[in-house]
Amino acid sequence: MSTAPTTFRDTAADTGRGVLEARLTNLSREEFARDVWGRTPLLTRGAGDFSDLFSASAVDELVSRRGLRTPFLRVAKDGSTLPESAFTASGGVGATVADQLDDTALWRSFADGATLVLQALQRTWEPVADLVSRLGTELGHPVQANAYVTPPQNRGFDDHYDVHDVFVLQIAGTKRWIVHEPVHPDPLRDQPWTDHRAAVADAARGEAHLDTVLGPGDVLYLPRGWLHAAEAQGEVSIHLTLGVHTWTRHALAEQLTRAALALLRDDPEMRGSLPLGVDGPDGELALVRRRLVEALGEADPAPLFHRDRRGGARPGPLGPLAQLAAVDGLSAATPVRLREALEARLDGGRLFTRAGWLDFPETDLPQVRRILDGEAHHAGDLGLPFVERLLRAGVLVPAGP
Repeated sequence: MSTAPTTFRDTAADTGRGVLEARLTNLSREEFARDVWGRTPLLTRGAGDFSDLFSASAVDELVSRRGLRTPFLRVAKDGSTLPESAFTASGGVGATVADQLDDTALWRSFADGATLVLQALQRTWEPVADLVSRLGTELGHPVQANAYVTPPQNRGFDDHYDVHDVFVLQIAGTKRWIVHEPVHPDPLRDQPWTDHRAAVADAARGEAHLDTVLGPGDVLYLPRGWLHAAEAQGEVSIHLTLGVHTWTRHALAEQLTRAALALLRDDPEMRGSLPLGVDGPDGELALVRRRLVEALGEADPAPLFHRDRRGGARPGPLGPLAQLAAVDGLSAATPVRLREALEARLDGGRLFTRAGWLDFPETDLPQVRRILDGEAHHAGDLGLPFVERLLRAGVLVPAGP
């Protein structure tokens, strides 16, 4: 019999503290931002009980009963990733998809010392999805979750760095973490550790910044770029890694440049051809630089920033049957609320969300502003036509009892 996901225990809401403080660091967001964020690792002993988030039974459930496909799982051994064909097979009659996880092959690999990496758990395990959604909203940066399941006395990956910040939540067993200072601080997403392989290997032989063993309930925060390797101790180790894909000033510069180039498309001189016989850019650079600088001064990167930010995660779950029932049974007493993780933003009369955008007349804007508080509202207080439109658009969802 399959095991249903445990209900996420929202201790943050219970205590009035954010997820960062209540579940991960014991620091307020302000303290974490001031003293830790992007600067230094942070080890928090006994941060909490994570049994509501993930467990060994959750691993078995996902691997053996959910029909998961790649890339929802990777398998690593001796620092290398196994080919997908080594742990996938057809799902059988009625589910003849060639790359479903093969639990027999996975068992054999695991028994032989391989680490199982369950990826994008925010899409496959509800308690983790709830935590990731709340943490991403709190931090203002997209978050994803992986689980690493390592046999005793094994390590899945050699010393490396990540191009995103991570929170490591030890779920079961113990794992030794060895952390070294960066060789390439604050790497961008297209600057992986393999670009600095020799420097990483050399730094890993030096004195560690942190050498510690994590036990259940411990949390380790690592900013991007910090070198690390981890090895399970005397029993199976399970840990969650929450990856925070930080927005950077470089990303903002890219968006500003794209916005400036969009303005230059309307400049006839910039659309003009270079002279015949041109053999280099030198003769044209002065004009192009001047016009580009002018465009940078006029460009507004905010629309691109918000669009990219909305695209960095998915909105909260929406059940088609429950949504249809809400539309068909809509009455003045129907409670509705803004769909979670929608990243809703009202700009003039247009509402931008992860479910698309909608235009509203001036008379509807007060109701739009009301629903942006995320609280439950009765449909009669907002207007039934207004609510039906937003239910059909997937912006509002039933609020429940």
